[in-house]
Amino acid sequence: MITMVVGEIANFAAYAFAPAILVTPLGALSIIISAVLAHIILRERLHTFGILGCILCVVGSTTIVLHAPQERQIESVTEVWDLATEPGFLFYTALVLTAVFILIYQFVPQYGQTHIMVYIGVCSLVGSISVMSVKALGIALKLTFSGTNQLVYPQTWAFTLVVITCVLTQMNYLNKALDTFNTAVVSPIYYVMFTSLTILASVIMFKDWDGQSPTQILTEMCGFVTILSGTFLLHKTKDMADGPGLSTSLSMRSLKHEEDDGFSEGIPLKRQDT
Repeated sequence: MITMVVGEIANFAAYAFAPAILVTPLGALSIIISAVLAHIILRERLHTFGILGCILCVVGSTTIVLHAPQERQIESVTEVWDLATEPGFLFYTALVLTAVFILIYQFVPQYGQTHIMVYIGVCSLVGSISVMSVKALGIALKLTFSGTNQLVYPQTWAFTLVVITCVLTQMNYLNKALDTFNTAVVSPIYYVMFTSLTILASVIMFKDWDGQSPTQILTEMCGFVTILSGTFLLHKTKDMADGPGLSTSLSMRSLKHEEDDGFSEGIPLKRQDT
């Protein structure tokens, strides 16, 4: 738990020094480290597709790092507030809040227990706003620690309130999704939706793609898709190592039982396999 807290603090600090379009997709590296440590410590076999998924995540992460935009130079939290109150981001925020309220009050009571996209949709939409607020708060703290006090501005506390509200909402519905549906299904879908919406919000608010060529943007998208492919492959095939062994064990046990009963000779081969 201590290492998790330290990791989240480091992740929080990363948003103050790098664009969200770079920091958020790199969260897939934690999946690789978890898979490798599980293979070493817990003796969970990392099969061929798992290794391929890790390689895809590393390749995609490297591609994004090499072509990521430069961090925007911000001198005050009021600059971030000006970016957050521009018409484009206000329109995006209004759409997000409308969709979240519709999902919570209209779809969650009826379809929350049967459709996985309801809970994950709330988490992802709220998460994109929370990341923007976390980045704003991180910038304010970075400037404060460097000698320019940002705690005197009401905008800093406004961003803090948004962070607390969004994170609590996000944790609530993510826990509901994990409690209702299979983690192996929830994790990749949530990662894809959360990361995609966060990148979209960052592009709208901080204009990360301004000054980048179409080739750089396309390369970043290719790296992002590569990470998504590796993440999906890791989660989708994580139990594959147990499949063949279990199937072989059951087949051998069934065949032995049939031979003991003396019925193996008259049973067709297809029936034995079944």
